[in-house]
Amino acid sequence: MRERDIESYLRDQVRDAGGRAMKWNSPGNSGVPDRIVFLPGKVTVFVETKAPGKKPTALQQSQHRKLAGLGHHVRVIDSREQVDELLTEFREGRL
Repeated sequence: MRERDIESYLRDQVRDAGGRAMKWNSPGNSGVPDRIVFLPGKVTVFVETKAPGKKPTALQQSQHRKLAGLGHHVRVIDSREQVDELLTEFREGRL
C-alpha cells in the first residue's frame, strides 16, 4: 500500500463521518502535515500520511511539535487501521 492509498482512505472516511480532509500546501513552510482534517463539533486534526512503516523527516517532526505545542491535534498515519482509530477517537469524544 502506498501513501496516496492511505491518504485517499483518510479523505473518504472523514467525508463519511461528516468532515473534510483538506490538502495542505503552505509555500515557504516545508514539512507541514499533508492534510488538515475538519470534523463536526469544531474538531481539527493535522494529519501526516505515510506509506506503511515510513517515518516523518526531522523537518516534519519539527513542524508537528510546533503545531502540537500550540494545542493542536497532530497524527502520523501509515495504515487504514490508524485512520479507523482516529475516527474512533473522534466518535468517542477523545479529540
